[in-house]
Amino acid sequence: MVGSLLGTEVQRVEDPELLRGRGTYVGNLNIDGALHLGFVRSPVAHAEITGVDVAAAADAPGIVGAFAAADLDVPIPPPFVELNPNCARPPLATDRVRFVGEPVAVIVGESAAAVADAIELVDVDYEELPAVADPEQALAPDAEQQFPELGSNVAGGFRDPAGADVLADAEVVVRARIENQRVAVVPLEGNAIAVEPGGPDQDYDVTVHVSTQMPHGLRDGLAKTFGWEPERVRTISPHVGGGFGGKAGAISEHAVAVAVALRLGRPVRWVETRSENMQGMPHGRAQVQFAELGLRRDGTITGLRCRVIGDGGAYAGFGGALALSSTRMMAQGVYDIPKISYDGVAVLTNTTPVGAFRGAGRPEAAAMLERMVDLAAAELEMDPVALRRKNFLVPESFPHKTLLGATYDSGDYALPYDEALRLADYEALRAEQARRIEAGEKVLLGIGTSAYVEITGGGSGEYAEVEVHEHGARIKVGTSAHGQGHATSFAMIVSDTLGIPMEDIEFVQSDTAEVPRGGGTGGSRSLQIAGSAVQEAGGEVLRKAKELAAARLEASVDDIELTDGGELGVAGVPSATIAWAELARAAAEDGERLAANIDFAPGGATFPFGAHVSVVEVDLETGFVRPLRHIAVDDCGRIINPMLVRGQQHGGAAQGIAQALWEQVTFDAEGNPETGTLADYTIPSAADLPSFEVTNTETPSPLNPLGAKGIGESATVGSTPAVQNAVVDAVKHLGVRHIDMPTTPERVWQAIQDGASATYWQEPPAAFATLPVRDDSTPEDAEEAVV
Repeated sequence: MVGSLLGTEVQRVEDPELLRGRGTYVGNLNIDGALHLGFVRSPVAHAEITGVDVAAAADAPGIVGAFAAADLDVPIPPPFVELNPNCARPPLATDRVRFVGEPVAVIVGESAAAVADAIELVDVDYEELPAVADPEQALAPDAEQQFPELGSNVAGGFRDPAGADVLADAEVVVRARIENQRVAVVPLEGNAIAVEPGGPDQDYDVTVHVSTQMPHGLRDGLAKTFGWEPERVRTISPHVGGGFGGKAGAISEHAVAVAVALRLGRPVRWVETRSENMQGMPHGRAQVQFAELGLRRDGTITGLRCRVIGDGGAYAGFGGALALSSTRMMAQGVYDIPKISYDGVAVLTNTTPVGAFRGAGRPEAAAMLERMVDLAAAELEMDPVALRRKNFLVPESFPHKTLLGATYDSGDYALPYDEALRLADYEALRAEQARRIEAGEKVLLGIGTSAYVEITGGGSGEYAEVEVHEHGARIKVGTSAHGQGHATSFAMIVSDTLGIPMEDIEFVQSDTAEVPRGGGTGGSRSLQIAGSAVQEAGGEVLRKAKELAAARLEASVDDIELTDGGELGVAGVPSATIAWAELARAAAEDGERLAANIDFAPGGATFPFGAHVSVVEVDLETGFVRPLRHIAVDDCGRIINPMLVRGQQHGGAAQGIAQALWEQVTFDAEGNPETGTLADYTIPSAADLPSFEVTNTETPSPLNPLGAKGIGESATVGSTPAVQNAVVDAVKHLGVRHIDMPTTPERVWQAIQDGASATYWQEPPAAFATLPVRDDSTPEDAEEAVV
C-alpha cells in the first residue's frame, strides 16, 4: 500500500453518536421495573454509631426497603489498591463513621423523589469523637486515632537510611515545605450503577451496568465479594462521562447496590448526585512535601532529600500510598542527581478517602522537584532555564536506571525544553518583564518553566481481537474508553495493517460478555499496550489472509501483498486479487473465523517527558493572577493521531493549570467539608484559560512495536509547576520565593506583603524518624501498577 495512515490527522469516529444525542449512560438506561437507591450519609466526620432506626423510612410511601448495615450484611469489596489491610471499610458503616458523607444506610424506592423524602426519616444516633482533618496534625502523638488498634494514624511508610548524608557535600542547600493540595476529580458524570439480578438458571448471576474505567476489574471485584465465578458476572460500561482516575475498582455503593438487588430480586439503580460525588468519590493529590536540594555554587545538583506525607483520608485510601510509590519513583525527574534520600508516610485522617487523580503521584513529584529547582536558581541568582539545562540527563545515558529504581526507556530532555522556550520567545518575555518592573507598573509579568518525565503503561498486558467479516472488520479490546478516542486510534491501526476503510471497522469494548478479559483504562496505558495488541492481532489476521489468498490465487504466500485498493493480490500481477469479503467467506467455508486475538505484554513501563512554559500577569495591588499563555511541548513517543494527542494535551493542561491557580478541597478543623458543591469548589470555565499552544517532539520507545508512550496525563504533570513557578517569578524581585497552591489572590497578596521576611521551611513531623528503614528488599511496584 502507498503511505501510512498512522501519524496523520483523522477525525474522531466516536463523536457523532454523542453529538447527536444518542449516548447511553447508566442514568438513562431503560430498565423495566428498576428501583431507585439513595444513601443516608454521615453528617459528622468521626463518631461512634449507637443506633440506626430505619423503620419510619421503610413505612414511607413508595419505599420498598430500608437497610442499615446489620439488616443487609454486605460483604466488603476488595479495595482497588490496598494500603493497609487493618483499615478495611465496611460498605455501610457499622460501629463508627470516619468521614462526612460515609454511607450509613440505604433506602430503596419506586422513585427518586420517594427515596429523597424517606432518607430524612432515618434516625441515626451518633456519639461524636474528636476528628483530625490535617495530615500533619494526624501524626502528632496525641492525635485522635481512626483505628485505635493501630496505635497511631500511620497507615504505612518507610525511611531511607542515608537521610541528611545526601546533602553533606553541598555548598548550598535550599529547603521548602510544599503543599500539593487535595483536589476533587469532578468528572462530568459521577458514579452510577444499575444492577439486574439473575440466578443459577440464567446466563449470569448478576448483570451490572456501571460507569467505570475498568469493567473487567470491577467484574472480578464483585465476583470476589459475593463468591461468584467471574464468568457469572456480566459487567457493561455504557458511555462514561469522564473518569480521571476516580472510577477504578468496586466501591462501597456498588456492593450495596448488588446486595439490594439480590435481596429484593429486582433491578436497582443508583446515580450519584454532585454533592455526593464531592464528598464520596476519592480525592486526589493531598501531599505535604518537605524537600531539600543540595548544589554546588556553579549550579551542579549534588543531592536531594525528600520527606513526604501522603494523606490517605479515611480508611487508608490508596492515594496516600502514592507518596510511597509513584511520587518516590519519579522524584529524580529529568536531572542527573547523584544522591537521593526519600522518606514517605501515608496518614489516616477523618476526611474523604484519597485515590488517583490524573497523573496519580507523578504530578506531585514534578511539582516538588520543579519548585526546588526554581528556589535554587533564585538562591544562586541563576536563570532557572540555565540551571535546568546544566543538570539534564543526557540522551547518551538512555536507557537510564535512576537511583529510585525506574528505568527510563528513552529521552532527550533538552529537546522539548528548547522548543518550548523558542515558541514562547523566552528572551522577549524576560525583556518585557524587566520593562514593567523598571516602569513601576502594578501588573507584572511572570514566566515559569518546567521540565518533567513521568511513568506510564507498565504492569500487565492487554487483550485485543481483530476479526474480518464479509462487511468489514471488528475490533475487541480490554481497555475502556471514556473520551480518549480509542475507537479512532485502534481503527487507524487496523486500517493501516489490513487496508480496510475505517468506516467499515466496528469497535467493541466495555462488555465482559463480548470481551473476555482486559485491564481497562488508566495510567495512560491504552494506546501503547492495547494498541500494540491490536496491531499484532491485525498482523496475525493478515498472515492468515495471505495463506487463504495464496491458495485461491494459486501463488506463493510470499508473493501475496496488500494492494492500494485494499485487497490482497499477487505481486506483479494486477489482475490477480481477492477481496476481504471473499476471504472471510473462504475462512467460514473452512469452519474458521478470519480472526486473531492477542494478549500483548509490554517490555516495561514507558517514560514520556516534555516541557511547559507558562506566562501570567500578577496584579500587585490585589494578588489576582491571569494566565496569558501556556506553551506545552510533550513527547509521547510515536504519535498515531496528532489530533487525539492535542486533545489530551489541552485537557491535561486545563486540569493542571486549575490546580495551580484555583482548585482545592478543604475541611474545617472538625472534618466538615468546606467545598462540598461546585458553588464552593472553583473549577475554571473556558473563559478563565488561555488558548493553549501545544506541539510535540517524538522520541520512540523501544518497549512496544508502536514506539508509543502515554499522553493522557503528561500535560497535567508539566503544566502545574510551570504555572506555579510563573506566579512566583512575577514577584520574586520583591523577595518572594514560594507560594503554595492554589496561588489565590489572597495568598499572592500576602506573599507580596511578607516579601523576603517569609519562611518556607519547618522541620518535618517527628514521626518520620520512627518509620521503618527501607532496604533493597522493599518491592518496587510503581512500574508494575501505574494508576
